[in-house]
Amino acid sequence: MSTPARLFPGVRLHIVTGKGGTGKTTVAAAMAMALAAGGRRTLLLEVEGRQGISQLFDTAPLPYEERRVARAPEGGEVRALAVDPEAALLEYLEMFYNLRRAGSALSRLGAIDFATTIAPGVRDVLLTGKATEAVKRTQDGHPAFDAIVMDAPPTGRIARFLNVNSEVAGIARVGPIHGQANSVMAVIRSPRTAVHLVTLLEEMPVQETLDGIEELRAAGLPVGAIIVNSDRPAVLTPAQREAALGGALDRRSLARAVAAADVVTARNTPSVDAVVDALLDEARDHAERVAVAEQEQMRLFGPGAPVLSLPHVPTGIDLGALYELAARLRSVGLGTEPTP
Repeated sequence: MSTPARLFPGVRLHIVTGKGGTGKTTVAAAMAMALAAGGRRTLLLEVEGRQGISQLFDTAPLPYEERRVARAPEGGEVRALAVDPEAALLEYLEMFYNLRRAGSALSRLGAIDFATTIAPGVRDVLLTGKATEAVKRTQDGHPAFDAIVMDAPPTGRIARFLNVNSEVAGIARVGPIHGQANSVMAVIRSPRTAVHLVTLLEEMPVQETLDGIEELRAAGLPVGAIIVNSDRPAVLTPAQREAALGGALDRRSLARAVAAADVVTARNTPSVDAVVDALLDEARDHAERVAVAEQEQMRLFGPGAPVLSLPHVPTGIDLGALYELAARLRSVGLGTEPTP
């Protein structure tokens, strides 16, 4: 079996976004594990304060420090960091102004929260700044992390979140904040970054994905892959789906199969007819869902970005499921070595 060509070989910062409910945090975690396989180190960043990463990995809530949350296949390591805007601002004040003590006083007075509320562009500079700092950080002359994965805000505001340079232009035309924004944008707009969009094969998530790609490209931000999450296989043939939609499935054959399966007994309330009716309804619903999914998937090929697929996990997401999803991402070239 040949090794798939590696996707995004020059990318160090993988930003994962998606409409709420599409599973972007799950995909970000699986991506971090895929990229860490084979003895690599990845940093998984959370910027929304939801502690979704700690819940996925079944750990205590993450503090504002990097902690190992998982071992990846073949000896890799995933570390995680929940970026707190207030702590990041205190760190920033100490770095550029040597004002750690004054920053702590401002925090007690609520001034930091006030500042990041009235100037959200500054808040986004601080959050994205942690990711770009990790990209540039070195240890013993080598990159500290092989890859950084950011669980980013939803698709509806991802372009504005990442385009921090324009967001702070009106409040900081010169000085350290302006310089920090420029430094952040230099990384985010470079070939070292890719913004991946997670979706489900449903009309609203797909439309938001397509709109998000358009906004990202208009802002000059690099689009990575479209990742279809929770992709369910069709269990009926095309001919069977067509018959289910037209109400033409063989009811008598289905009734005989139900009777032969002995799923209806004297103690059961549903009759054979009731079970058959329920099965026909499920078949029609399944056929309708598959038809919508096929239509929406075709729309996803329009922007020209790679379209990847992750399977539906019926048992729920736990650490074992993350390993499975990471293996799926590796099988299509994310985190693998280039083909010789």
